[in-house]
Amino acid sequence: MKASYRHLLLFLVALICFIDDARMVSLVDPTYGFVDVMLNESNFEYQKPYDTPLCQRYIYQNGTHRFWVYSDDKPHHLGSNTQPRTEIRILPDYTSGVWQFEGFAFIPNGTSGATIVQIHGAAHGNTTSLLRIYNGEMRYYSTQVIDTYLYDRWFKVNLIHDVDQGKVTVFVDNKKKFNIHDQGPGLLHFKFGVYGAPRNISYYMESRWKDVKIYKKY
Repeated sequence: MKASYRHLLLFLVALICFIDDARMVSLVDPTYGFVDVMLNESNFEYQKPYDTPLCQRYIYQNGTHRFWVYSDDKPHHLGSNTQPRTEIRILPDYTSGVWQFEGFAFIPNGTSGATIVQIHGAAHGNTTSLLRIYNGEMRYYSTQVIDTYLYDRWFKVNLIHDVDQGKVTVFVDNKKKFNIHDQGPGLLHFKFGVYGAPRNISYYMESRWKDVKIYKKY
């Protein structure tokens, strides 16, 4: 009886170690091998409804960027036919190499049909990648589901673009969730905030971001 109990105990310890090792293997640092690109206020270009003061759609407080927009807001400049947005465009632009966006995002329950981070520019179309929130799910544009149950909690996003290989990779909370071919090279940059999708969007959309960084692989 004692021997059986001891064997069972050893089996449980081994199982716990195996599960812990598997969990550690699945969690990786997406920034390994990359170099931090220093950012300051001069690297941020703000885009918001053209007839609304920035302070009525964006605030930065205690290290957190808070963006919000309404579905009937104006576009970011007069004459544009794009959806309403409050976003930060990050400089510099890039045309080659491997670049990465990193940040912690928070999406309040109810925000739906909103792009929260994107790679703008492409050989085919206007964007390389849009990560949107629909009913608590993160989607690639409005199609493939990348992750779920994202409302009302902070989660880490790493968006990697290998221009030379034509690949886009998405990590959520240090887990590789999605990869796809890009839309071809172009004059490219990252944007984050909130930007309404063409259809099926909530009236009020909000995202919050902190610890935003840009990395480059040399």
